[in-house]
Amino acid sequence: MAEVLTGTQREQTAEPSRREWPGWLRRWAVERLDLDKLGIDFVLPGGTRLASASGRPLATVRVLYALDLFRMLWDPEDTFAEGYTTGRVEVEGDLEGLLERIYTVSRNRRSPEWYTAQGLLEGSRDRARASVRRHYDLGNDFYARWLDRDMIYTCAYFPRADATLEEAQIAKLDLVCRKLRLTPGEIVFEAGCGWGALALYMARNYGVTVRAFNISHEQILFARERAAREGISNVEFVEDDYRAISGHCDAFVSVGMLEHVGTRHYEALGRVMDRTLGPDGRGLLHFIGRNQPRQLNRWIRRHIFPDAYAPTLDEVCAGVLRPTNFSVLDVENLRLHYALTLRHWRERFEKHEPAVREQYGAEFVRTWRMYLAGSEASFVSGSVQLFQILFARGETNRVHWTRDWLTGGKSA
Repeated sequence: MAEVLTGTQREQTAEPSRREWPGWLRRWAVERLDLDKLGIDFVLPGGTRLASASGRPLATVRVLYALDLFRMLWDPEDTFAEGYTTGRVEVEGDLEGLLERIYTVSRNRRSPEWYTAQGLLEGSRDRARASVRRHYDLGNDFYARWLDRDMIYTCAYFPRADATLEEAQIAKLDLVCRKLRLTPGEIVFEAGCGWGALALYMARNYGVTVRAFNISHEQILFARERAAREGISNVEFVEDDYRAISGHCDAFVSVGMLEHVGTRHYEALGRVMDRTLGPDGRGLLHFIGRNQPRQLNRWIRRHIFPDAYAPTLDEVCAGVLRPTNFSVLDVENLRLHYALTLRHWRERFEKHEPAVREQYGAEFVRTWRMYLAGSEASFVSGSVQLFQILFARGETNRVHWTRDWLTGGKSA
């Protein structure tokens, strides 16, 4: 019996069109895609080339199927990323530079308001666990290929532009500890501890007792095994949600978790900090943010971080800190440090691309290449920020007297 294909299947299996596209469509594509501003060449299905005005394109984008062309004319950013992931759109040239240009140009022509709505279930316990399993439990061996040796999957801090990734990640860990003014014997709670690098660093180098919480089973097992292997007994890794944190601590820290909390649960996080921090309690929130409220793009939420949200400083202050009268002591933006971190990750990922392709497949490779390059471009273009907020009880005077800690000095 002959196989009957649906319209979608015919589109997916058909050869790219060989027809010549009419002049009005070519002109509309040039205008709609802002090819002159982007500085790229664009090849239509069938081979018709739309050349950029510069004559020296940053990259060449080939769209292989007509349907993708029309989708791209309607929603260039999402359709381009989706097409690249599936192999229906090809790029010759600088992918990161192209994405940086796309984000810069498209940011100037869209309104942020329609992206701000969040679903009722975002940040719930069940959704949070499902999101973690989808992203963080892909396998420790995969992340070990391109992260630093301590498996730190958050923004590094480069004291020098030529610092190695390992040096920069250790510098970030120490910066967090100095900001928190950790002293031996104190108790620290960490919400969302990844593979345990910060908790182990605090316990080993600052003599504090740490309870670190995470809902990723793979990460918690890794952290526990590392603590046992290194003989670090003053740290406990707890496989549980941040809402289950109880007891009392001197400092509360969260690095890279707030993006997964959901704005509807910000007050819940604030209450956790309020009930656990002592009278002189202080804390630090490290998170990807934005200058204006809007969702991460649909491709990222569909393929990489379901339910993730990068908040503004206003949203964090109003939702997490203000209801419990925490004072903001310092805000630092490490946006360019994250761009450089991602460049290191992307270079290491590409070195291991054959092994990743063999284990996970070609589409997985294209997905992660797009994610890493797109994230780097987002930070370079200023589409997203990386904030560190240092805060304390509103009534405490146990705060930094100067900002010497920025360069490693001691403050009274």
